Amino acid sequence: MGDAGEIRLQIAGTRGEEADIDTSPATAAPPPISKRLQWWALVIVNIVFVLAGQSVATLLGRIYYDQGGGSLWMATLVQSCGTPIAIPLLLYFGRRRPKSTRAARPPLLKIAAIYAGLGILLAGDNLMYSYALLYLPLSTYSLICATQLSFNAVFSYFINKEKFTALILNSVVLLTFSAALVGVNNGSDGTNSSVPAGKFAAGFALALSASAVFSLVLSLNQLTFDKVLKSDTFYDVMEMQFWSNTAAALVSVAGLFISGEWSTLGGEMHGYKKGAVSYGMTLAWTAISWQLTTMGMMGLVAAVSSLSSNVISTVGMPLAPVIAVIFLKDKMDGVKVLAMLIGLWGFASYIYQHFLDDAKIKKILAESSADDDEHQTVKLATE
Repeated sequence: MGDAGEIRLQIAGTRGEEADIDTSPATAAPPPISKRLQWWALVIVNIVFVLAGQSVATLLGRIYYDQGGGSLWMATLVQSCGTPIAIPLLLYFGRRRPKSTRAARPPLLKIAAIYAGLGILLAGDNLMYSYALLYLPLSTYSLICATQLSFNAVFSYFINKEKFTALILNSVVLLTFSAALVGVNNGSDGTNSSVPAGKFAAGFALALSASAVFSLVLSLNQLTFDKVLKSDTFYDVMEMQFWSNTAAALVSVAGLFISGEWSTLGGEMHGYKKGAVSYGMTLAWTAISWQLTTMGMMGLVAAVSSLSSNVISTVGMPLAPVIAVIFLKDKMDGVKVLAMLIGLWGFASYIYQHFLDDAKIKKILAESSADDDEHQTVKLATE
């Protein structure tokens, strides 16, 4: 991890380990400007992947249902079957890995078991998201899914030993309250989407459960990087994303055949309102969008933390309702607007906590560097 770990602590300050920072001259010196720029470039690219991919994928997922798509397992499969896109990157960075890194890896069977377990969790989570998006308007669905930040704050505290400060607690409470407002509003009215009647409660519960499971998966990803792989290089990120999503795709394919939905896909394609070509393009671009989103989120987990990854995902919360109003003619009533504003307040609380952590770590590093310079000056004077 080396330089990447130091840069993460100096810039992001997310893992709550300020007290454990080694202040010796070898580690206290700030990283070169080029290293910081590389780190920020990587983070910005991942943020773009998450925000753009998530917004497009959820919109296409809702359009799939509205235009006549009805296969829940197909909607689940496209959330994880875009992994072939990552193969060129996986091969490229795999060849550039140092031989010492390859030799230090844990047993293959252990890694395979972890990736398979994560894949099964992802498949179940994707299925719950598919049900939730079928039962809810896109704007309502997005507001409820913002609670994944609250769940991830809790999981990060217990699993990843991250700090749970007053500001983060405030963020959790506000996002929970935001979801509760949407829940009591029971707002499936005011939308042109083909939302089934009487399914709001089920959709709300499934969206909430899916958010919790996804937050758990992100925390387990971070735990795997820290405790098992003990590395978070780009190759490690791509490998985990590739194999866990491949496992999720295999589970989804099995569900597609076991449920018998595979036999209805031909009729579904020909009955699609926009035509068979549009049907295939919708599924293809949904898969690509989810793949970019997953790559971005995994990159943020490795570069910063699982909690920060969820925060960036939550930034897309205001985008989805706006997209739903523009493209799907969803109604944004007063309760939804209030819930969105409360959610943004909760997000701002978390961002401010990151700002404070960042300032604190920079101060520690600056003081350590100053002490080292003073020590060197005294040493030269005595000589």
